[in-house]
Amino acid sequence: MKFTPVAIGLGSNLGDSKTLVETALDLLNHTPYIQVKTCSSWYQTAPIGPPQPDYINGCAILDVQLKPDTLLETLLAVETQLGRVRRERWGPRTLDLDLLLFDDLIWETSTLEIPHPRMRERAFVLVPLAEIAPNWVDPVTGKTINQLLKTIDYSGIQKL
Repeated sequence: MKFTPVAIGLGSNLGDSKTLVETALDLLNHTPYIQVKTCSSWYQTAPIGPPQPDYINGCAILDVQLKPDTLLETLLAVETQLGRVRRERWGPRTLDLDLLLFDDLIWETSTLEIPHPRMRERAFVLVPLAEIAPNWVDPVTGKTINQLLKTIDYSGIQKL
């Protein structure tokens, strides 16, 4: 089975956020059929949703030999292992791992949509993703990550 390039988003705003996102990457890199290829810088970003602390966000490129739904299960298991408890939509969290892109796949099931349906409007995703994959083409719009980044306001994103 060949490796498939995948982009994920990482975020945290509870606990030692930087350690949590870095630990998540390490756990993923030590998971069978997953190799972490590169990771963006970390960025401090304002939260979306109810009042809560700022986030640390970043993106990573993985090479995987997994199907999309199996990769999602793996990401959710890492979130749980590192203390994620789901209480409210867009609420604070110890760890958030989002499957953003799976090569050029367009996929929709009841539990997973690829590309991530809101990534095109989120500066906290596009800024770090443009750092490591500026020419990756969103299969829905046909635009590169750099082109998508130019369509949104990302002035509030601070590199750590």
